Amino acid sequence: MIVLLLSIFIFNWIAFTMNKRLTTNQTVHIWCFTNAFQMTFDLFVEFKYYGYWYFTKKIEWLGQLPHLLIVPPVNIIFLNWYPFRKKLRKRILYILLWSIGLICYELTVLLPEPFGYFHYGWWKIWYTVILDPILLVILVLFYKWICKIESNLRQSDGPE
Repeated sequence: MIVLLLSIFIFNWIAFTMNKRLTTNQTVHIWCFTNAFQMTFDLFVEFKYYGYWYFTKKIEWLGQLPHLLIVPPVNIIFLNWYPFRKKLRKRILYILLWSIGLICYELTVLLPEPFGYFHYGWWKIWYTVILDPILLVILVLFYKWICKIESNLRQSDGPE
């Protein structure tokens, strides 16, 4: 619980005070996409098959805090500093470094309470090692799609 509360404060503070790239519209899109994507995944892995869970195996309001207030700001931070215009090697390295950081965070929240709040059922850290880079690439692709939509809207907003 200690790590949860500190994470909510720190990640949101970083996401909203150091954001130089994402517009308000993009931030809202990323926040909603993150919640929808994670909730859909967790509906099966967490709630149906008990691969992992937050706090207890039951659906609780407290268990929604990581979904709603940790993962979205982390994604905003990731995108804010993502090296879009750098060489592919730098972008791959960025994703790998973030994946390592996310894995370290996951291992931290697996600690017993009062520090941790996350528990494994049949889930293994290796699933996270494989999935995190894929999920980060999906996030980047979604962000690029939102940027393209915004660009198309700006171009079509001319006088009629």
